[in-house]
Amino acid sequence: MKLNRGIKTLLLMGSLLSGAWAVAQTASQDVPADNTKMNQGDQKASQPTADQQKGNHADLHMTQQIRKAIVQDKSLSTYAHNVKIITQNGQVTLKGPVRSDDEKRSLEAKATEVAGAGNVNDELNVKPAR
Repeated sequence: MKLNRGIKTLLLMGSLLSGAWAVAQTASQDVPADNTKMNQGDQKASQPTADQQKGNHADLHMTQQIRKAIVQDKSLSTYAHNVKIITQNGQVTLKGPVRSDDEKRSLEAKATEVAGAGNVNDELNVKPAR
């Protein structure tokens, strides 16, 4: 009797797991696996990229302060919290998607507060939620 119950449990677990796997496979087919298209703009030689972030103390500190201000604002979307912040000799470039024009203005204001007026290049793109 215990053997039959164990087999039934095993079969039930197997079918549940296979169903969950099928759902995961279907979901992953609907969503692109990477954001290569989003990062194509980073391939232009004239555009600053994250790997060009300067390693001097002033630029690193400025980037850190901007990131801290952005992450502390819980009204911003995950997209806004994850924008690229690139600081080169006191000049800040913000790149990436945000959910609204309000978020775009908020991020630019936070960066300007730290870097100063005229020192922020806004390359943010508004990508509303679907």
